[in-house]
Formats: sequence, C-alpha cells, structure tokens
Amino acid sequence: MLSEVERSRVEAAVRLAEERTAGEIVVVLARRAGAYKSVPLAAGLLAALATPWPLILLSELPAARIFALQLGAACLGIAAASWAGMRIVPRFVRQDRARAAAAREFAHRGMADTRGRTGVLLYVAVAEHYAEVVGDLAVSAKVSGLEWRGVIEALQVAMAEGRTADALVAAVAAIGDILARHAPPGEGDPDELPNRLVLL
Repeated sequence: MLSEVERSRVEAAVRLAEERTAGEIVVVLARRAGAYKSVPLAAGLLAALATPWPLILLSELPAARIFALQLGAACLGIAAASWAGMRIVPRFVRQDRARAAAAREFAHRGMADTRGRTGVLLYVAVAEHYAEVVGDLAVSAKVSGLEWRGVIEALQVAMAEGRTADALVAAVAAIGDILARHAPPGEGDPDELPNRLVLL
C-alpha cells in the first residue's frame, strides 16, 4: 500500500504532531475492514430460494429437475457474488464493519491505557473508502465530531486522488493541531504509544 519512504513520512508526522500535545496518535491503514465471506453464501441462498417458484408456477418440470436447477442457481449465485466482491456489499454493511474494526483496533492498540486518556486513533479502511478518528475519554469530552469530520473529509478527497501518503500526513498534522488546542503537553509528558504506522 505504501512504500518504506511513505511510511517513514507518516511516522515522522506522528512524532512531530505529538511534540505539540499530550495526545497519543496511532495511525492504522487497513486494506479492508472485513472479509465479507457471508456475502457470496447469502447470494447463493437467495438465488436458490428464488429459482423454484417460477419453475413451479410456469412449467411442469419434475421436482428432481427443479432441484437440480435450484442447486445450479445457488452455485452460480455464489460464483457471481465471489467475482463481484465488495461491489455488491451494501454501503451500510461496509461502514458498520469498518466502524467495528476501528473500535477493535482502538482497544487492541492500548489507546485507552494512556496516562491522561488522550489517545487518538486514525483508522482508514481502503477497500471500504472509510476513515474515522476515534478519541479516548479526555479527547472526546473536548473535541467535537465536526472537527474530526473536517479531517476525515480532507483525507478522503486526497485518497480518492491516489495521494494516500500525503492524505495521512496531512490528517495527522490536522489531528495534532486539534490536540494541541485541546490537550497541550504537560510537564515531562511521555511518549506512551509507538509512532509506527500500522498496516493491516
């Protein structure tokens, strides 16, 4: 997804942003938030359920023949849905999966374990075209969703233009600006979480 140089740029942006705040920023870039393995099965099941009714109503085929056609329709539905991939997954399903993945990453990366509860996760799922900023308690109490939305909108525009590294660097800088206003650094504020870009 990103070259070594691009990853280094994002990690440098995290270090620079954290110098101005008590916040801890973690960036997770995922190829996709979920595998969607149930989608081809659901498509096959729907094809199998829909196939016999017109045959029963409009033909005099024997039950064994209808069953064979139903089985073929199920296989075709599974194959077609597997080929189509995520294009047939409804947007709300993709967003729910990505939102759940962001929450899991927030917990898994120890974001809630920082001293001042100032952890902030920037989660991006490329296949879903989804990005989210998740802040811990101290951050969420001070930063509105509107501020994060501005960061996400700019990031999504740049990513749609194929400038993923630039988008991440700019988003981290914007998050750093917001945190600098709402969570300035304290005396001897430690760097509690790794600054490396997490690629999934």
